[in-house]
Amino acid sequence: MSAVIVLSGTRTLLYKEVLRFWKVSFQTVAAPVLTAVLYLLIFGHVLENRVKVFDSVGYTSFLIPGLVMMSVLQNAFANSSSSLIQSKITGNLVFLLVTPLSHWAWFVAYVGASMVRGLMVGLGVLGVTLWFAPLNAVEPAWIFVFALLGAGMLGALGLIAGLWAEKFDQMAAFQNFIIMPMTFLSGVFYSVKSLPPLWQAVSHLNPFFYMIDGFRRGFFGVSDVSPWLSFSIVATSFVVVSAIALRLLAVGYKLRT
Repeated sequence: MSAVIVLSGTRTLLYKEVLRFWKVSFQTVAAPVLTAVLYLLIFGHVLENRVKVFDSVGYTSFLIPGLVMMSVLQNAFANSSSSLIQSKITGNLVFLLVTPLSHWAWFVAYVGASMVRGLMVGLGVLGVTLWFAPLNAVEPAWIFVFALLGAGMLGALGLIAGLWAEKFDQMAAFQNFIIMPMTFLSGVFYSVKSLPPLWQAVSHLNPFFYMIDGFRRGFFGVSDVSPWLSFSIVATSFVVVSAIALRLLAVGYKLRT
């Protein structure tokens, strides 16, 4: 199989996956942006003068990067997981199985489309919420690094969930009992330094915490932990999750049953 054919097939599948969510962008992009704005309006109004975070950083400003990153993570996961489970249940996955695409092509297309959706939603949330509080990109490199790694990791994790799940309620359980708790307990709405020592230790076991803390570092130049520690943990998590997803695709896990 020539490299041109492989590249063409990967590009076509990636285009198909991006088009899939873009055709219903009011639901897949606009709705998550609105949800994040509602979080900002409610929590920002109620807690602005009640929660102390970093010095010289207002709570609303502190909240915005967390909401942006939370939106990126949740939507990257939702894209790959929902696409795969829908294809399995409706039966149109067979049309992909008969193509000569490798497991790498599947991975690049599904995870790539998930990253596109997650980053689009994140940019939408950032663009709308900047009206409510000023933000400066103090260390922009960390913003890009953690946004890309976070979207890629959750896209790969969504791929694993989509391969594992056989029906929609299994997928809902994966999202409700794993993804949602890990995102909400990762410091989106608070600094983990405000927690008791036990819960600080628990938070440090959550890889989502390092994604959000590193991403927030890019805006304020301060963070709960070193950005290099966050980078090493997030990068390692991305590699591990991606390796698992690639292995499952390579053996056709639950794809031909």
